[in-house]
Amino acid sequence: MVARGNGSRFRNRRHAGQVLGWRLVEAGVLERFPEPRVVLGLPRGGVPVAAEVARILAAPLDVFLVRKLGVPGQEELAMGAIASAGVRVLNQAVIERLGVTPDEVEAVARSEADVLSRREQAYRRDRAAVPVANATVIIVDDGLATGASMRAAIQALRAQEPAAVIVAVPVGSPDTCRVIRAEADEVVCVRTPERFFAVGQAYDDFSPTTDDEVCTVLDAPSDRPRATVPRR
Repeated sequence: MVARGNGSRFRNRRHAGQVLGWRLVEAGVLERFPEPRVVLGLPRGGVPVAAEVARILAAPLDVFLVRKLGVPGQEELAMGAIASAGVRVLNQAVIERLGVTPDEVEAVARSEADVLSRREQAYRRDRAAVPVANATVIIVDDGLATGASMRAAIQALRAQEPAAVIVAVPVGSPDTCRVIRAEADEVVCVRTPERFFAVGQAYDDFSPTTDDEVCTVLDAPSDRPRATVPRR
C-alpha cells in the first residue's frame, strides 16, 4: 500500500522515523509479514529514520549501503546507483538524454564503489551484517526522489532470498512510489505530495547526516520495546 499523509512537515529525521514506524504498525505489517523482521537503513540519512522504526517494531537494525551514481558535472543528478554485492542500477533515459558515455559511467561507478567499500568498513567495524535470508526486510530511507538507490537496494537484497521486502519512507514522489511498488512486496510512504520537488521539502530540519552520526546510531543499545497500540 502507499499511504498518503496530510501534508504537514516532519520536525527532523527522528520524528519522521517515529511517524513512519507507527504507520507500519497501523498498516498491519506486524500481522501480515512474519518474523524474523530486520530493519535496514540506507546511509546516511535513512539510518536515523530506520533506528526509530526498528525501535517501534522491536526489530534488529542494520545498515545497507547504496551509492548514487551522479552525472559528471551534475553530481546531484542521479544516473543510477550501486549497492553491496556489486549490484548496479542505471537510469538509461538520463544517460542517453545527457550523452554520458560508457567510459564515464564506469569511471563514476569505480569511484563510488571505493567510497561504498570504505564506508561499509567504517560503519560495520567488526560487526557482521544482520542475516536477511528468510526474513521480512524493511528498507528505510529518509525519502524517495528518483528511487535509483532504493531500486539498487531491493535488487541486492533479493539476491539474499528474504521472505519479503518492504520499502518504508516518510515522504516520496508519487510516481517513484508507484515504480517501487512493482519491485517491492509492499511500499509504505507516509506522505506523497502531488507537487513533489525534493525530499527536504517535508522536513523542518534536513541537515546532512554525518558518518559519525550513523556510527552513533548503529552503536546504540539494540534493546527496543515492542510496539503494541499504534500512537495516533
